[in-house]
Amino acid sequence: MPAWLTALSRLLLAALFAPPALAWEYWGGDPGGTRYSTIGQITSDNVGRLIRAWEFSTADLARRDAALMARTKFEATPLFVEDSVILCTAFNEVVALDPGTGAQKWRFDPKVSENQRPGNRYNCRGVAYWVDRQAPADAACRARIFTATVDMRVIALDARTGAPCAEFGDSGEVKLDVGTPLLWPGEIQIVSPPVVARDVVIVGSSIADNQRVNAPRGTVHALDARSGRPRWSWDPLNHDGIEAGAANVWAPMSVDEKLGLVFLPTTSPSPDFWGGKRPGNNEHADSVVALHAETGELAWAFQTVHHDLWDYDLPAQPTLARIDTGAVQRDVVIQATKQGFLFVLDRATGQPIWPVEERPVPQGGAEGEEVSPTQPFPTHVPTLVPQRITADEAFGLIRTAACREMLAHARNEGLYTPPSTRGTVIFPFTGGGVNWGGVAFDAVNQILYANTSRAIHIVTLIPAADAGAFKPAPGVEFSLQRGARFAMTRVVAHSPSGLPCNPPPWGALVAVDLKAGKILWQATLGTSEDQAPLGLALPWGVPALSGVLITAGGLVFTGALDAYLRAFDAKTGAELWQGRLPVPGVANPMTYLWNGEQYVVIAAGGNSEAGTSIGDRLVAFRLARGNEAPSLWSRTIDRPGGRFYARAALVAAALALAAWLVVAWRRRSVRARARSG
Repeated sequence: MPAWLTALSRLLLAALFAPPALAWEYWGGDPGGTRYSTIGQITSDNVGRLIRAWEFSTADLARRDAALMARTKFEATPLFVEDSVILCTAFNEVVALDPGTGAQKWRFDPKVSENQRPGNRYNCRGVAYWVDRQAPADAACRARIFTATVDMRVIALDARTGAPCAEFGDSGEVKLDVGTPLLWPGEIQIVSPPVVARDVVIVGSSIADNQRVNAPRGTVHALDARSGRPRWSWDPLNHDGIEAGAANVWAPMSVDEKLGLVFLPTTSPSPDFWGGKRPGNNEHADSVVALHAETGELAWAFQTVHHDLWDYDLPAQPTLARIDTGAVQRDVVIQATKQGFLFVLDRATGQPIWPVEERPVPQGGAEGEEVSPTQPFPTHVPTLVPQRITADEAFGLIRTAACREMLAHARNEGLYTPPSTRGTVIFPFTGGGVNWGGVAFDAVNQILYANTSRAIHIVTLIPAADAGAFKPAPGVEFSLQRGARFAMTRVVAHSPSGLPCNPPPWGALVAVDLKAGKILWQATLGTSEDQAPLGLALPWGVPALSGVLITAGGLVFTGALDAYLRAFDAKTGAELWQGRLPVPGVANPMTYLWNGEQYVVIAAGGNSEAGTSIGDRLVAFRLARGNEAPSLWSRTIDRPGGRFYARAALVAAALALAAWLVVAWRRRSVRARARSG
């Protein structure tokens, strides 16, 4: 095909299938969460000229003490609507910024209590935008921002002024009824943004894991977008014959306005690692669920894990896309999982586009357990991460024998090995595969992109009779699972050196051709620079909970657990550029066009659970103007000017690694002499 015809066909495909993205009106870029922008001003040829355009601090670090901030996550993805960049802070304050300067335009504080103990920390991943087409153009609250809080409120604000919408609920807010008495304030909260479909606002919830059998129910709530009046509620579980709660929707949802459907990624029933009081498959937990947005009636559901015992809930937004299957174009739902699977389902029916096989899995659960004999495995699309590891493959670098011994001692029969009192290898770990950042899809080139994490969890069941006196080792998670026969411990498998027991990379960006059913490339994501001694920048990757942004300029932007925003070549996976951040950007990047310039924005908040520094800044990048020059905070990787940094980093890494090994060897020798003396 001639080059001009290829270019023309791509433009036509973009016009037909790619959502308009000069603005960023939805958390995932569009209602289906494809995270693709048609803005192409920043390209592989000029990405090295990106500079920091502005920074905005939420002021949380200055206003709150360190102990409280250690219980926060700043993971927000802003919207660009009504000529403003609009985001929520970790404490559910909503802020509107000037898109060119980052100056604050308005701010709303819902005054959430700082005395809560939220199970998923103080956290707000985003807000929703809705326009009331029935209201006059100049009416107050015609354009609304919906936000949901740690204390289970849904709030409507005027998108232009930040004032509460008085006609919505009680002076702009609705307090949701959680039903079950809570063990503590914060056992249930809302962390992901609401969605709006057919004039209905829909919210899920986040519920603390592994606390009790009778956990709060994972009810999804829907409110009238104008009045706040309850429209419907839906519980994922059928409670006949089982004793369980949760199966909630903590991850972001998607909507198809034309079909009138909202798509939910549901989670595991309670508790995670022992299901003796919830026999059967536990429908519709661990499922992609389509509900009619106006009524809450079930359209269809597809379960990805039967009778979940591994915390393999659905952590990611269902991605709505149109794909080329080779025969026809199909409207689909793409669901990524912690196991590294990609389930591709017909959007109207929920039937798999390509065969999904029920395969036998390891049996022999703990006392009182009924393990599902089979689990569903997609057949066409390859898995994104390794799903099996043996003791012989242990890594560790220093004292690898400790990793080998740990893996050899635990029960380890591959994916879906049941939890046990001996200890069970969970690989991928419960934060692995694809997490809440979700996947991104380029409809023009039919390529899917996803950040992935690779690590091992060891989960051990503790008989309830022994749990009261049990003292977990430092760094080991311990939960009673009240009402179950077993308590549990969970720990990431690592060597005495602190390195994971599985071989690197521990984080990777993956590109997948869905039509061909093959992985096109994998790029290691991140280094150890911000976590290792002496700034040791080992190129082994770091876990990546957040997602990616694709642009028409042929770039993939993403953050990770080191303090850089990165740009990769979408075709080859080559890392082209790094933009230094104050702390790691554990959030999804977004982009918009303002006064003819493309901006790329990411929240730099770090992640206290992963041991990084904590921050409260939103950072925006744009191309340098005129004689503006990129600083050392913005550097290319494969350009001639960037090769110096690459060589210098390699030399520094080699020297630091040598020093680290010498110190470790000397300490080991000293301990050996002390034992022999």
